[in-house]
Amino acid sequence: MTAGSCSATSPISRRATCSRRTPPVRSSGSSPSSAAMSPSGFVAVLVIDLHFADTGSLKGKRKELSSIKAGLRGRLGATVAEIDHHDLWQRATLTAALTGGSLGRLNSAADNIERWLEARVPDGVRVQRIVASVDELAER
Repeated sequence: MTAGSCSATSPISRRATCSRRTPPVRSSGSSPSSAAMSPSGFVAVLVIDLHFADTGSLKGKRKELSSIKAGLRGRLGATVAEIDHHDLWQRATLTAALTGGSLGRLNSAADNIERWLEARVPDGVRVQRIVASVDELAER
């Protein structure tokens, strides 16, 4: 055994702790022919502006916002982040992201989010939707 090639502690751990380099494995998605055959996915980003007219404090807004973010994540399967108006007690801006293999299903999921938000925040919600295919994003 050469120094630095494998641990000499026991025959069992010898294989697991071997420091020899293994050859890299190429992804099947890296060849041009397989990239043309792979199905494209879609991404939707929703920029959500919320207005909490009945909230009288930052603490009240945080409570409402926490509930909304949990609903978007748990019920509707979105990834959510608060991106603006952290210190204002009546406003908040969120982004929500969805992915899907079908444009129709993705738009349906985004519609569900918009309806759910309008029911939860009747005082004011505005949603801007941006949809792109993975192919479109790869071209940028």
